[in-house]
Amino acid sequence: MKPPITVERHPRDKLLRVDRLPHIWCPGCGLGKVISAYSKAIDNSGIERNKHVVVSGIGCSGRASGYLDLDSYHTTHGRPIAFATGLKLANPELQVTVISGDGDLSTIGGNHLIHAARRNINLNVILVNNFIYGMTGGQASATTPYGAKTSTTTKGNYDHPFNLPFLMRAAGATHIARWTVLHHVQLQESIEKAFQHDGFSFVEALSPCPKGFGKKNSFRNAIDTMHYFEQRSELEENPELTQLEIDMDPKSDVIVGEFFAEEKMPYFDSKDRFFHYIGGHQA
Repeated sequence: MKPPITVERHPRDKLLRVDRLPHIWCPGCGLGKVISAYSKAIDNSGIERNKHVVVSGIGCSGRASGYLDLDSYHTTHGRPIAFATGLKLANPELQVTVISGDGDLSTIGGNHLIHAARRNINLNVILVNNFIYGMTGGQASATTPYGAKTSTTTKGNYDHPFNLPFLMRAAGATHIARWTVLHHVQLQESIEKAFQHDGFSFVEALSPCPKGFGKKNSFRNAIDTMHYFEQRSELEENPELTQLEIDMDPKSDVIVGEFFAEEKMPYFDSKDRFFHYIGGHQA
């Protein structure tokens, strides 16, 4: 006997391309939670849906744009921020959000990430960090923890990973947050804050990768990772950003929270002031 259908449509269906479901993500992947948080944030933002644009690159997280029923762009590997910058320059009224993975944004696309932060351009970046190149072979990325095993570090990773909140602060980002996908409400609220922030917003979402990362390490299935997030996550409002590196020590904490926000002249105001100065100086 089939269970009764209680609703005709899921509340998020209006923001999803339901004809493309079911999705291709693995059981236990946290990307569904990220998309749920993002779509709820759109609902709560008060910003017209046709003003929201989502851009992604290549990889598991990069498939996000294909499932969202918005103006969406699935771009080349490592280039979604460059593409999003062009969209924002062409139409500053758009609410442009980049959703992609650690391999795409911080490794192959790391140069675009730091320079967008340096310019304080008005973009929202949601970096889904599962510590690996998930779809393209399971290789180590720039965020793979020290000692972790991947397809390219079979004995363990000997490169130290990026501490992304610290990197973003050093590069010039003016809104920085980190949550795990277990912190669904907090992640949603950080995305809402990104929509309201006038400048470069960076939200790191730590997510399980049970097939690519977990099975090679101590997280044999997704629930192991979620238990780790539950037991080891520590909320800190004003942490020392230099101390936020994530490692494989089962006793180490994963610091989460809204780490930094400041009002600083965003890219478009800076550009306009410069050209006003040049025009007046030449006159």
